[in-house]
Amino acid sequence: MRAPNERHDAIALAAALTRETRNLIEDAGVACSIVTGAGTGTWHHEMASGVWNELQPGSYPFMDADYGRNTFGPADIAFEQSLFVLAGVMSVGDGRAIVDAGLKAFAFDSGLPLVHGNSDLVYTKASDEHGVLEIGAGYQSPKRNDRVWLIPGHCDPTFNLYDWVVGCRGDRVETVWSIAARGALG
Repeated sequence: MRAPNERHDAIALAAALTRETRNLIEDAGVACSIVTGAGTGTWHHEMASGVWNELQPGSYPFMDADYGRNTFGPADIAFEQSLFVLAGVMSVGDGRAIVDAGLKAFAFDSGLPLVHGNSDLVYTKASDEHGVLEIGAGYQSPKRNDRVWLIPGHCDPTFNLYDWVVGCRGDRVETVWSIAARGALG
């Protein structure tokens, strides 16, 4: 739901149904001390409803292109983008640049990645290992071996594709986080 009023109305309905369900459970003699839920795009609506007493927004530290497509209302917080896939330019020609980040580098369920900080480069197509960036008319092409920062369409399942995340501040690597559940099958 892209518009703030759509998100508000959907959560108002969910809150009414959740409140009713919690009351029915408690009326049946079962304690319901924790009502948990929420998401990055709607947490403030759940909080304001008074129904949920545990919130689980998960994407806000990282964000993705899909959240970036939302329209923000006055009560919304536009969290800053911090998750990127660093891709290398492999070749350039015919108004396109080929990068080394394709279907195996991103989750595509919420759309194509975006090129961070550059609207003249548009990620238009992916194969298994490669992505195609269309170069805007009049824009100076990237060069082979240049790096581009790509914003995943959906951050959560993109994490699942990597063994670790490199945490940087400016040009300095500050930490490396292992993706603990990566490859876990049992």
